[in-house]
Amino acid sequence: MSEQAGTTMTTNRPQANNLLRRDVRFLGNILGDVLVHQGGRELLETVEKIREMSKTLRSEFLPELDGEFKQVIDTLTPALRHQVIRAFAIYFQLVNIAEQNHRIRRKRDYERSSGEKVQPGSIESAIQVLKDQDISVDNVKTIISDISLELVMTAHPTEATRRDVLDIHQRIAAEMMELDDPTLTFREREKLHEKLLNEVLTLWQTDELRDRKPTVIDEVRNGMYFFDETLFEVLPNVYEELERCLDKYYPSAEPWHVPTYLRFGSWIGGDRDGNPSVTANVTWETLRLQRSLALKKYEELLKDVMGQLSFSTSIINVSDELIESIKKDREQVELRCVDIWRNEKEPYRIKIGYMMEKLANAFDESLKGSAKRYNSAEELKADLLVIDRSLRHHFADYVADTHIRKLIRQVELFGFHLAALDVRQHSKEHENAMTEILANMNIVANYASLSEDEKINLLHTLLNDPRPLTSPHFAYSEGTRECLDVYHTIYRAQAEFGTNCISSYLISMTQGASDMLEVMVFAKEVGLFRKEASGNVTCTLQAVPLFETIDDLHAAPGIMEQLFALPVYRQAVEARGNLHEIMLGYSDSNKDGGVVTANWELRVALNSITSSAKKFGVKLKFFHGRGGALGRGGMPLNRSILAQPPHTVGGGIKITEQGEVLSSRYSLKGIAYRSLEQATWALVTASRLAKYPEQENAATAEWEEISRTISETALTKYQDLIFRDPDFMTFFKESTPLPEVGELNIGSRPSKRKGSDRFEDLRAIPWVFAWTQSRYLLPAWYAAGTALQEYVQDDAKRLDTLREMYEKFPFFTTLIDNLQMALAKADLQIAKEYAGMIADQTIRDRIFTQIEEEYARTSSFILQITGQEEILDNVPVIQESIRLRNPYVDPLSYMQVQLLKELREQRAKGDADDLELLREVLLTINGIAAGLRNTG
Repeated sequence: MSEQAGTTMTTNRPQANNLLRRDVRFLGNILGDVLVHQGGRELLETVEKIREMSKTLRSEFLPELDGEFKQVIDTLTPALRHQVIRAFAIYFQLVNIAEQNHRIRRKRDYERSSGEKVQPGSIESAIQVLKDQDISVDNVKTIISDISLELVMTAHPTEATRRDVLDIHQRIAAEMMELDDPTLTFREREKLHEKLLNEVLTLWQTDELRDRKPTVIDEVRNGMYFFDETLFEVLPNVYEELERCLDKYYPSAEPWHVPTYLRFGSWIGGDRDGNPSVTANVTWETLRLQRSLALKKYEELLKDVMGQLSFSTSIINVSDELIESIKKDREQVELRCVDIWRNEKEPYRIKIGYMMEKLANAFDESLKGSAKRYNSAEELKADLLVIDRSLRHHFADYVADTHIRKLIRQVELFGFHLAALDVRQHSKEHENAMTEILANMNIVANYASLSEDEKINLLHTLLNDPRPLTSPHFAYSEGTRECLDVYHTIYRAQAEFGTNCISSYLISMTQGASDMLEVMVFAKEVGLFRKEASGNVTCTLQAVPLFETIDDLHAAPGIMEQLFALPVYRQAVEARGNLHEIMLGYSDSNKDGGVVTANWELRVALNSITSSAKKFGVKLKFFHGRGGALGRGGMPLNRSILAQPPHTVGGGIKITEQGEVLSSRYSLKGIAYRSLEQATWALVTASRLAKYPEQENAATAEWEEISRTISETALTKYQDLIFRDPDFMTFFKESTPLPEVGELNIGSRPSKRKGSDRFEDLRAIPWVFAWTQSRYLLPAWYAAGTALQEYVQDDAKRLDTLREMYEKFPFFTTLIDNLQMALAKADLQIAKEYAGMIADQTIRDRIFTQIEEEYARTSSFILQITGQEEILDNVPVIQESIRLRNPYVDPLSYMQVQLLKELREQRAKGDADDLELLREVLLTINGIAAGLRNTG
C-alpha cells in the first residue's frame, strides 16, 4: 500500500500533481505501517502481492496469471481475507480524501498564480460575461432576481459511509492540508505524521458497517451534519462572493443585496413513500431537531460576535434606536441563561446578551407569543438590523459587513426551520383514504371505482365546498388516520415554524389530475387551503406531481392543462404567486425505458409541460429527481443545471442531492464552496441564455427528430431485454449482489415498494446499485449502441450528422459524454466473473453475450461520433483516474464474487448464515463503492 495509487491525474500543473502523488504515497505508507502493526508483515505482503498481480492483469490479461490470481484469493484464510478486504477499502477512503484535498489545493493554486485573471466556471466569470455583453444593470437585476436553486437532501440508501467514519475523514483531511504549510518545522512534520498515524489506526479499528438499519431520526441527524459542519458557514460565503462581483462590475450607491436564490431543503423525515417508519410524529420530531440546530448555531454565532463588538460609548455614539431597543429588552426579558455583559458602556454586548436569552427562551412553549422569546426568525433578523444600522451610524461599516451582514444572511437562509421539509407520499395512499372518508360521509360508496372524470368533478366540487369531510366521531383505519395526521402536522408546523418549513407535498406515481386534487381536498380539510365566502383563496401547501415512468411523462402536459383549467385549482396556484412546482423522476424513467429514452423523454416533457403552463400564465419550478449514479441522472451540479433547456428554468430549479453525493460535495468546506459557486455560475448563465438566447442552429429541428428516432429504437432494444426476456430477472438477481444489498444497513427504507420480487416493485436505487457493484453499469449505457447503429446504417452522411450534433447540440453532447463515462467505469471482464454465479449456463451465456455485444457496439459508435481513439480521451483527468483506480477495485470484486458464492451455497442448503461471511460481503460492497466513487 506504499505506492502511489490510481488517482494520479494528468494535468498541466505537474507541481500540483506531484503534491497529489505525495499525499497518496504519504497516506499509503501510513496505512502500510498500520497493516503491519495490526496484522503483521504477512498482511502487508499479501495485500502487496494481490495488488501487484491485479496491476499486471490490467496491463496485459494472461489466462495463466488470472488463474494464479484467483488461486491466491481462494486460498486466503477467512481471517486474513477479512483484513485484506478492509485494507483495500480503507485505502480507497484515504485516496478519496487526498483527491478531495487536491481539488481545494488546485483552486487555491489557480487563484494564487492567475493574479487578476478570472477562473472559468466561477461566479466572477458569469458576471464578467454580463458586463462584456453590455447587459444593463436593470437587466442584470432581473437576471439575478429570476435565478433560484433549491438543493434537496434525501435519505436514499446510497451512502455507505457511517457518520463516525466521516468524522475521521474530516480530521485526516484537515491534517493533510497542513502538510502544504512551508513554515512547518521538522518536528512539526513529525507530529503531523504521528497524528495521521493515530487517525488511520482509529479508522482501521472503527467499524465501517452499521450493526442495525438507521432509524429515520438517525438519517435526519446525518443530514443535519452537513449543515452543522459546512453549509451554515459556506452558503452565505457564496452570496457574499456574488455580491462582491456585482459591486465590482455594476457599482452603485447602495451595495447589492442579492435576493435568496440558493438554499437547501430536505426529504429526510418527510418522505413516507414506501417507508412506513416515516410517520406524522417523526415529521414533527424532524422539524423540532432542525430548529434546535438552527437556534444552536445562532447562539454560537452571537456569542462570537459579542466578543468582537467591544465598542464603548466613551468613544462613539450608538444609535437612539439601539438604546431604545435595549431599554425595551430590560422591561420584557429576564436574564437567566445568559450573564449580561457587565460594562454598561458596551451596549452591543448588552443587546446581544438579551438576544441570546430570547433565543434560549424560543424553546419554551409556555412563553409562545410573548416578547420574552423570539417567536420567529424575522424577529431575530430585526434585532440584527438594529445593530447593523447602529454600527454604520458611527462608521463601523467594515465591522457590520464582516460580522452582522453574514449573520443576517444566515437568518434569511436558515430561519428557525433550517431547511424546508418536503412531504412525499404515494398516490394510492391518498386514494385509499379518500375512499374510506367519502364512504363514511355517504357521499359516494366506492370512490376508487369512479372514472377519472367522475373523480375530478367530485373533488372539484368538494374543494369549492367549505364544509368538512371528517368527523372525530368516526373511527378511521390506521392508514387513513395517519394520512390525515400528516396534514394536521403540516398545519401545526406552519404555525410553529413558519409557512416555509413545509410548503410542497409531493405525490409519487401521479397518473391523473385526481391524484393532485385529492391532496388539495385533504389540505382544505385542515385549513391549508381555504376558499372564503367572498371567493378569495388562501393556499399554503402546493400539491406537486412526480412524473416518473415514460408513460407518466407522456401524460404530464395533459394532466397539468386539465388542472389549470379548473377554476378553483387555478385560484390555488394564483394564491402561490402563479408558480407551480413539478417533479420529474430520473431513476424510474431510466429503469422503465433505459438511459437514452429517459433522457429524451425528460427533455420532451420539460418543453411540453412548459408550453402547457404558458397557456395559463403559470411559471414552473422543475424539481429534478437526480441520483448520484450515471444511471440515475447523476452528473456535476453545474452540468445538471445547464443540461436543462434555458427557457425551462425561469421559475427556478430544485435538484435532489442523494446518498454519497452529500459527503463528496459537502463534507469539506472548500469543495462545498466550489460546488455551490459553480452552481451559481450555471444559474446565472442559464438565466442569461433564457433572456438573451444565442442564435439557434437551423438544424436543431432536424436534430430533435433524429434524437426522437434514436430514442424509439433504444426503448425497444432496452425493453426487449429488461421486460420481454423471461430469463432476465434470473440473470440480474444471480449475477449481481442485489439480494445482499438489502442487508447493508445504509437506509431506513425497504428496497422494494411491496414485498414482491416483481421488477416493477423493485426500487430504482438498488437496481442501479447492484449493476454498479457488479461492474456492468448496464442502466447507464445499454441499448445506446443499437439505437445509434440503427440510425447510421453504414451511411457516412448520417454519421457526419451525429458528429455535428455532438459538436453543436447540447442535449446530444451531454448524452454522449455521459455514455462515455458509464462505458469507462463499466468492466465486462470483471462482470463476467459475476455472471459465473448464474446456475443455468444457457441463460448466462445467452444474455451475457448480448450485453457484451451491445457494450462493444456502443463503445464503437461513441468513438466514431467523437473522433476519439479511446473512451474519455476528451476528459483525460477522469480517464486516467478510472484507469488507475480499476486495478485496486478488481481484487475487491473478485473477493465479492467468491464470498457471494459461498454465502449463497450456504443459504441454498438451508444453513444459517455465517455472520462473518455476510459481514465480509458487506465490506466488499463498501470498498467497491469507495473505489468507484459512487454506489448507486
